Amino acid sequence: MTTDHYFSAEPSTPDERREIEFSVAGRDYKLATAAGVFSSGRLDPGTAVLLAKADLPTTAGVLLDLGCGYGPIACVLARSAPGAVVHAVDVNSRARQLTEENAASLGLRVQVSAPDEVDPDVTFDQIWSNPPTHVGKAELHAIMERWLPRLAPGGVAWLVINRHLGGDSLHAWLEAGGWEVERVASKKGFRVLRVVRKSG
Repeated sequence: MTTDHYFSAEPSTPDERREIEFSVAGRDYKLATAAGVFSSGRLDPGTAVLLAKADLPTTAGVLLDLGCGYGPIACVLARSAPGAVVHAVDVNSRARQLTEENAASLGLRVQVSAPDEVDPDVTFDQIWSNPPTHVGKAELHAIMERWLPRLAPGGVAWLVINRHLGGDSLHAWLEAGGWEVERVASKKGFRVLRVVRKSG
């Protein structure tokens, strides 16, 4: 019996590939997935809600897909904003490899890294994330505390959280931490949150 999770750094399950297909904003995607990464059998419903309800970027900037899995968000961002620099970060080495391969197969430029490999001086105009709620509240908060402060002035984070896995409590926690949070959509039990630094 395996103890792998999608947030395992080195999955031990066999790297058996499959393909999934989905469409976002009228564009079709076919991406490779494999066991041992997040939502390997389909486009995660939360990710689908995020990509449908958040404002996809269209202009140049520095974008981050935090917890990229096999790369659906990163690939959509890179295609929607071809002039942007897109970073994709995941602790899972198999997920990073898949993201690199999927971006290359679509002719997209995505910089894929482990969290500690990202230049500490880089700031992001946008952060997109379907964060790993199953790591537990403390670790989820630590992830937010690590990456949200790296938003550039005027930057925005787009997050999707399952309401039953702490979506509303994360909303309140972010506000208590000095962030301005707007729930821009609620669909199929998922909250899409727009997060910016409070002014003043």
